[in-house]
Amino acid sequence: MNEQEERKQIILAKRGNDEAFARLFQANYTFLYKYLIKLCLQPELTEDLVQETMLKAYVHLQSFKGEAKFSTWLISIASRLYIDYERKQKSERKRLEKFQQEEKRKLKWSVLSNGYEWTEHMEIFAELPPRLRAPLLLRHYYGYTFSEIAAMLNIKEGTVKSRVHHGIKRIRKEWSS
Repeated sequence: MNEQEERKQIILAKRGNDEAFARLFQANYTFLYKYLIKLCLQPELTEDLVQETMLKAYVHLQSFKGEAKFSTWLISIASRLYIDYERKQKSERKRLEKFQQEEKRKLKWSVLSNGYEWTEHMEIFAELPPRLRAPLLLRHYYGYTFSEIAAMLNIKEGTVKSRVHHGIKRIRKEWSS
C-alpha cells in the first residue's frame, strides 16, 4: 500500500470504517510481525503482541496524528507493549525468587528443628532450579539410569544427561567460589 492510499485508509478508519482498518492491519501485519519476532524471539508471544498492538491501534486510532508513518506508530505501540510485558515478567521472577527463598528457609528450619543437619551441600543443592535438581537427585542420590530418569520425567535421555551435567557444573562452580 502506497503512502497516499494509506492516508486514505486511515481517514476512512477514523470515520469508523472497519474495512479500512482491516486493510491497514493486513498491509502492516508482516512488517509488525517481523519486528516483534526479532524483538522477543518467541512466536506465541509475537502473535499475542501483534494482536494486542492492533487492538490498541484500533481503540486509539483517533490519537494517530499522521506525523509519522502508520507503521512507525504501530511499532511504538508494539514496543511499549513488549516493555510492559518484560516488566511484568521481571516482577513475576522476583516474586517467584522470593517465594523460593521463603520455601528454602522453611525447609531449612524444618530440617534443623527435627535434629538433622543442614549442610553447605544442601544449601548449594537447594539453589539449583528444579529442572536441574530432579535429574541430578535421581541420578546421583537414587542411582537411576539416564533412560529411567527420562521416562520418569517424560523428557529425552539427552536432556537428562545435559541437565545432570549442568547441575554438577553449577555445584562445582559454587564449591570453588
